[in-house]
Amino acid sequence: MRGVADDDEIHWRRELPAGNTAAAWRARQKLDTAARAMLRAGALATQRSAGFHGARGDRRADAFTQRARYAEESEESAAGRALTASAPPGPPDGGGRELAVLCRALRATAQAVCRYRASGATEHFDAAVADGCCAELTDALCQLLRGTEEVRITLAWSRTAGAPRDCPRRPPALVFTPADLPALELAGRHYVRVEPSVPVRVTGTVVRLRRARPGEPGSVRLDVLAGAEVTQVRARLDDEGYLRAVHSHLAGLPLRIAGLLESRGGFRRLSGAHDVAPVPVPGEARERLLKRLRKALDDFERGMGG
Repeated sequence: MRGVADDDEIHWRRELPAGNTAAAWRARQKLDTAARAMLRAGALATQRSAGFHGARGDRRADAFTQRARYAEESEESAAGRALTASAPPGPPDGGGRELAVLCRALRATAQAVCRYRASGATEHFDAAVADGCCAELTDALCQLLRGTEEVRITLAWSRTAGAPRDCPRRPPALVFTPADLPALELAGRHYVRVEPSVPVRVTGTVVRLRRARPGEPGSVRLDVLAGAEVTQVRARLDDEGYLRAVHSHLAGLPLRIAGLLESRGGFRRLSGAHDVAPVPVPGEARERLLKRLRKALDDFERGMGG
């Protein structure tokens, strides 16, 4: 497949044992899910180098996987075995070119797997993080590999944009086999385990408040407006902080909370919450907040049948 817009492309081919129609349908589902997970990993790595992204960068990564175009080979025998995705090439330097980042990440992952199998040292996976290798990518590769005899991944560049910086003009196919699964699974667990938590100061709108009884600590959930690249965070607040969160919610003001965004659980929870305070909303941020509040009110009224 060559996209009409002369896009970058990635091709996946899985060698599968012969199976019946039901097996082919399941294989098609697995290939589609794994391919989208791999594109998502590439989009996450385009935003930052990290061994484990968790919920960080979700919005942009999901938008990229939705923009990409997907095409299966027409032959029935290729069902669940071959898939192509294409995406616009983006900036000419390749810095924000998702498939270029994915190309470098896959190459680094393949090299790290070979070196790990030779030495047993996880430091090779640590070194690959700078090139985009991450838990999300190793998980996508594991999804692709399970139940196969081999997976072959090739990339092709837009004729107009040409090859990205640090990428071959015609990248050689990258081949993974089930023998790589133990190393990839170990790498994914290692990345999740060693990724550090991040100190943040988050501003967001209060969407949920909960505590057992007055005078005790309580939990709050925020839709994040600024301070962290996640869509929502949860935090446990002491009584004073909880009352400030209630005030923010009732006044329609954002709430600011400082704390540690925990890597455990995917960067969805703040621990050690402090400096809890409602904040005024100036200019453009006020407009965004008002739109969000109006949408929430509309959704509530529709749910009530109004």
